[in-house]
Amino acid sequence: MSIPFQQTSFITSAAKPEQCPEDEGREVAFMGRSNAGKSSAINTLTQQNNLAKTSRTPGRTQLLNFFSLTDELRLVDLPGFGFAKVGDRKKKNWQATIDAYLRDRESLVGIVLVMDARHPLKPFDEQMIAWSLEAGMPLHILMTKSDKISRQAQANLVHQMRQHFGAYENLISFQCFSSLKKQGIDALRDQLTHWLTAPLTDEDVE
Repeated sequence: MSIPFQQTSFITSAAKPEQCPEDEGREVAFMGRSNAGKSSAINTLTQQNNLAKTSRTPGRTQLLNFFSLTDELRLVDLPGFGFAKVGDRKKKNWQATIDAYLRDRESLVGIVLVMDARHPLKPFDEQMIAWSLEAGMPLHILMTKSDKISRQAQANLVHQMRQHFGAYENLISFQCFSSLKKQGIDALRDQLTHWLTAPLTDEDVE
C-alpha cells in the first residue's frame, strides 16, 4: 500500500487526552527534545512547508497535533521537551497529557524519536527509549540535521547506534536525516509505511 504523504492534512490539536480524535485506525507519533528539528522533519516528509509549525523559539509546540494521512491513518506531533520560558505547572500538565497518550492510545503503532545528530542520546532520549522497550513499542530514531556533520561522522554514528541497540533490532531502528539536504526521506517513509500498513498479528487483534 502506498501512503499519500504529500496529501497529509491537519485534523485537530489536543491539550488533553479526551480532546484527541477517535482512537481507531493507526497512527505514528513524532517526539523529541525542543529544537531537534521535529517539525521540520514532518514538513519535509510530507513535502509541505507549514504543515507542522516551526519556530525559532524552542518548545513552541505545546499541544498534541494530529494530521490525517488517510481516513484511517494519522501522524501525531507531540510537544517538544526542554520547553523554554514555561512554568513548572504547565510542564507537569503537558507531561501528564503525553504520558496518558503514550500509555493508553491503542491506535499508536510506533514512535519516531527525533534527535539532533550532533547531540544524540541525551537523558530524555534515553528515558524515551527505555519506556519504548518496556512497553514493547516500536521506535525509529531519526537523527536530524545530519548535514551539519560529515559523511564519515554520520557513518560512525550509525555504527555506534547499531552496536548500542543491536540486541533490540526487532524494536529499534535508526537513520540519519536532513531536512535541508532532503536526505533520508525515502527511508523514513518506508519505516512509517511498514508500521501503518503491516498486517495485524493475532496479538494485535486481541
